[in-house]
Amino acid sequence: MTKEELKDYVSKHFDGKLTPLDTGRFDVLFEVKAENLVEVARALRDDDNLRFDLFDCLTGVDTTETFEAVYSLASAVHSHRLDLKVVMSHDNPVVPSVQEIWPAANWYEREMWELYGIDISNHGRLERFLLPDDWDQGFPMRKDWDAPDFVRLPEV
Repeated sequence: MTKEELKDYVSKHFDGKLTPLDTGRFDVLFEVKAENLVEVARALRDDDNLRFDLFDCLTGVDTTETFEAVYSLASAVHSHRLDLKVVMSHDNPVVPSVQEIWPAANWYEREMWELYGIDISNHGRLERFLLPDDWDQGFPMRKDWDAPDFVRLPEV
């Protein structure tokens, strides 16, 4: 399936749940609302024509106005790729966990929670693994993060 065929197929089969975005430079990109994420993710995995069985990556984005979670998915069976974007408010960023669909999401979700402060509902085990357990210095990947002195490099 070509990228255009994939975009058309997904657009037709997920009408109202996904919005195609033209900013997908390499892979087809759709926006999905947080409340539809789990349902859409399961359908993308289980649809025989899609079979997005590989959770490739998850990353957070801080635009200063909103937060985004970008999910990169792949199909080992059909050799195609797709990205999903969830846009959240900057005041209360929350996205549901997809680890029940793709177990590999566990660590990525924890990383996004730890570094961006994006809450992952229904995760079950949000624990730090990159920063110290007693970290209370904010979220290092946020654009408004003010690094504590012990993190700053000395000026030369």
